[in-house]
Amino acid sequence: MLVGATEDNVRQPTLVAAKANMDLVLLAGFDAVRVTQIWAPGQTSLSKADLAPLQNAVAAARLDAVEVVLTVTQFGSRTTPLTDEQQADFAAFSAWLAKTLPTIRRFIVANEPNLNRYWLPQFNQDGSDAAAPAYERLLATTYDALKAVDPKLEVLGGAISPRGGDVPNTGRDTHSPTVFIRDLGAAYRLSGRTEPIMDALAMHPYEDNSSVSPLEGTHPNTTTIALADYDKLVGLLQEAFGGTAQPGATLPIVYDEFGVETQIPPAKASLYTGREPATVKPVDEATQALYYREALQLAFCQPTVQGIFLFHTVDESDLDRWQSGLSYADGTPKTSLAPTRAAIDALHRGIVAKCPEMKLTPRPKITWVRDHAFLACDIDCTYTARLLRVPRTAVATKRGRAVAGHPTLIQFPVRLLRPGRYRIEVRLVAPVNPGPTVVRLGPMFSR
Repeated sequence: MLVGATEDNVRQPTLVAAKANMDLVLLAGFDAVRVTQIWAPGQTSLSKADLAPLQNAVAAARLDAVEVVLTVTQFGSRTTPLTDEQQADFAAFSAWLAKTLPTIRRFIVANEPNLNRYWLPQFNQDGSDAAAPAYERLLATTYDALKAVDPKLEVLGGAISPRGGDVPNTGRDTHSPTVFIRDLGAAYRLSGRTEPIMDALAMHPYEDNSSVSPLEGTHPNTTTIALADYDKLVGLLQEAFGGTAQPGATLPIVYDEFGVETQIPPAKASLYTGREPATVKPVDEATQALYYREALQLAFCQPTVQGIFLFHTVDESDLDRWQSGLSYADGTPKTSLAPTRAAIDALHRGIVAKCPEMKLTPRPKITWVRDHAFLACDIDCTYTARLLRVPRTAVATKRGRAVAGHPTLIQFPVRLLRPGRYRIEVRLVAPVNPGPTVVRLGPMFSR
């Protein structure tokens, strides 16, 4: 499972600057970063100068072993790709990026097409949905273009905002994710297409405001979808696509934006400009860390979720934008950074939460050296090691826990070994969400 940052400040005119900002991504414990590349009408490629910031971000990510996920989108609703020609150009542009930057393996097609900020029109004159059918065509065209470059590329559709109005002619026409997903499925069925249009769904499950706990932010009676509304989201995907070539309930989900804004302490106020909207309700840094941990716990326990990206690593300096980073606008860390990094580490170790019906099985790598062994597991594992005198007589037993990625020495006292033949048996199980026990027998050795 990817845990990443949504952060465009890694796009820089020089590799040195890109690496400096990518290091902040790595410092926070993230193993992926989602960046954006803007398409403009008529474009099917970029000039060398325009490509450089993205190339530098990709190069910096490789140096830090961070995966890049790329969103390709238009700047805003004035450049919405609606005609066949525009959509073909958008798809060709995406394919060109895939060919030019082959280390990028995941592409997100457009951004929040259910909002008027990024996509117009949202409604037809008769009040029916105009955005979802037009976006379905763009997604299908881009999917085919990217798969022609490499069938193993992963195409993510949606990047859907968590809320919307579903009422035309308001001046700020938007669709809720509930209606948009249903209408996207209806457009797909009507198209008669026999191939999928996406390999995963991208979703932006922000809470109603930053003061709402992810664990408490459920919306059973409204059309909003936040992190705790996973069951509703999976049900909608099944309703929209079940029985078609496009997976529904089993479709992987990536939360590619989730943020909690913090209050700015007086000592850092000079770094920021503008005024915080009253609707944001920012929290203190301890609460931000708690909510980020809760978000990771929810995502970890949701079976089809493939990744979650926090928005941002570093605050935006305009208070009208997002102060949801783990560092202030000058790059210095908030007190929320260390506990959030610890939560990310716990997720990768498989111990961030106890999940109903989840069963984890550690994958061990064991190096046998006669009367001792070096054990490394991909997630945390508890072990029971027995020194056996052949055929199966236990001479000694040792129990312990290995932390994911950290080799652990299992050694038995030499004084226990009388002349004969021996081997070591190791039994492993996950300490949280335990699945089947893994048993490994070492080679025989003599004393």
